[in-house]
Amino acid sequence: MKTVTIIIFKYLYYNNQLFVTLTKQNTEQLVALCKTGNQSAQLEIYNRYYKAMYNASIRIVKNNFEAEDIMQDSFLMAFTKLETLKNASTFGPWLKRIVINNSIHHYKKNIKNNEVPIDDILYKVESKTDGIISDYQFTNLKVQQVLNSIKTLKDNYRIALTLNLIEGFDNEEICEIMNISHANCRTTISRAKECLRQKLKIATA
Repeated sequence: MKTVTIIIFKYLYYNNQLFVTLTKQNTEQLVALCKTGNQSAQLEIYNRYYKAMYNASIRIVKNNFEAEDIMQDSFLMAFTKLETLKNASTFGPWLKRIVINNSIHHYKKNIKNNEVPIDDILYKVESKTDGIISDYQFTNLKVQQVLNSIKTLKDNYRIALTLNLIEGFDNEEICEIMNISHANCRTTISRAKECLRQKLKIATA
C-alpha cells in the first residue's frame, strides 16, 4: 500500500511540475510541443486562448452553445493544421482567423437553412468616395456601452463592425471573410457606424 501511495505521489508531483513548467513557456515553445502531439501543451494553449476565441465567436453567432462548439472545433482544426503555421509567434491571430472563418461559415449556413440568401441581406451598392466615418467619435464612450449597442444591430452590420472595430481586421480581410466586394464592405461599415452612432445618441440622451 505504501509503495502504491509513493508511486501516485510521484506521478502527481511530476505532472504538477510539468504543468508549472508549461505555464512559464511562451507561445512559440508551446506550439513546438503541440506539433509533437504533447497534450499537456495543447491544454495550456487552450487555457490561454479559449476565452478570447469564445468571445470572438459569440459576437458573430450570438449563441452561447454554438459559440462554444465553434471554439472547440476551431482548436481541434488548429492543432491538426499546426504544420501549416509558418511563424509560431503568430499563433494567436492565426487561431482567431480560424475561429472567425468558422463563425462566419456557421452564420451563412444558418442563413441558408432559413432560406434567406446572404446576398439579399448584404447591401449591393455602388462605390462611394466619401470614405468611412472616423472612429475617433466612439473613443469617448464607454466600451461596454458600444459593445451592447453593436449587439442590437442587424446581422451584417454587427458582423462587419465586430470584425473591423473589435477584432481589428482591415477592409480587405473583411471582404474575404464575409465574401463581399470592396464597395459593399466600405458601404456596409459606413452605414453600420452611422447606425451605431444613432443608437448611441439615443442611449446617452
